[in-house]
Amino acid sequence: MNEKTEIKIFEQKQVRTFWDENSEKWYLSVIDIISTLTESTIPKRYWSDLKKKLHKEGSELYEKIVQLKFEAADGKMRITGNSR
Repeated sequence: MNEKTEIKIFEQKQVRTFWDENSEKWYLSVIDIISTLTESTIPKRYWSDLKKKLHKEGSELYEKIVQLKFEAADGKMRITGNSR
């Protein structure tokens, strides 16, 4: 698979992205998006709470969540919540 990873800048904050050549889809780091849009100090916790709420409400979105490894601030590849 040909992979293309880029960092996009949105409102002066980084949003990690991944392009999947096979499916021709962009994947975005939900954690980065939450951090940008909500200015939450703990975006991982915000996302975790939101997933629980969505699951309880029977949201189909919960079933479409995939996890990919993105490079973290420390340079290590870590699994994060993502959206297509």
